[in-house]
Amino acid sequence: MAAPTLIRTLRTPKHADEPQKDTVKAPRRRRRRIRENLTAYAFLSAGLLCFALFSWYPIVRGLLLGFQEVTFSQPATWVGWENYQRLFDDPLFATAWTNTGYFTLLALVFGFAAPFAVAVVLNEFRHARSYLRMTVYLPVMLPPIVTMLLWRWFYDPGPGLFNNVLEVFHLPAQQWLESEHLAMISLVLVATWANMGTTTLIYLAALGSIPGELYEAAELDGASVRQRLRHVTIPQMRFILMITLLLQVIGTMQVFVEPFVLTGGGPDDATVTVLLLLYRYAFVYNDFGMASAMSTLLFVVLGLFAALYLRLTRSKG
Repeated sequence: MAAPTLIRTLRTPKHADEPQKDTVKAPRRRRRRIRENLTAYAFLSAGLLCFALFSWYPIVRGLLLGFQEVTFSQPATWVGWENYQRLFDDPLFATAWTNTGYFTLLALVFGFAAPFAVAVVLNEFRHARSYLRMTVYLPVMLPPIVTMLLWRWFYDPGPGLFNNVLEVFHLPAQQWLESEHLAMISLVLVATWANMGTTTLIYLAALGSIPGELYEAAELDGASVRQRLRHVTIPQMRFILMITLLLQVIGTMQVFVEPFVLTGGGPDDATVTVLLLLYRYAFVYNDFGMASAMSTLLFVVLGLFAALYLRLTRSKG
């Protein structure tokens, strides 16, 4: 009986030291965890600081400027709702919103249907898919000012490409950008051509995710191409179509480059948009108070569409 007693006596000090080692290691683990958390919060705070400086601060500053009179010669003074009152009294205010709504409507007619039709056609090709997709996306890669100058030559009433084509068919030349009836449609065509590449690729990705068994079953039932498009393609892409519709509304309501470069808002203010009028308030009339009030109203309108977009994406998820 002496030998087991001796063994237990020799093992006892080893087990007695383990709690002491755990007691020593616990503070080290705690300090390491605190150090890692502080490092993570440091990186996070730097990102939040940059976001607040370049995103939140301009938004808050713009909201405040809408209630101030701001000029280069004098310090800002608080005027309350006066900027909004002057904004609503300006005849161009209603004209700008009407023109923007008209542009958005035309963009939905042309710019929403055209990418979908192109995507459906490209999806049927079995060869040269990559080349065709690159060709469709190529206008998106061009700088906007280059695109505008190119289309300005297309619309030129003298040696322009479109009037030369009309001359070949013995049709009268048109004043594309100088006519009140054609100017807005001309701008919509430019915007559609320049921006349809991204939407087309989105539609192509959505078309690729549709199970082929659905089309095979429709073909076995004798469905035509139109019936397959109506009963298979569109129902399967309903959510994508809705999202792109909202995004296009948000994007087209911020149209600026096309009227600024091609028409300057003319003829007779027929192409003055909200952002173009905002630009005039700020950099032509030097009235940053009214420009900020205008931007706040646009921010509210676009915020409603953005909230609808987030609600749809959240319900889908």
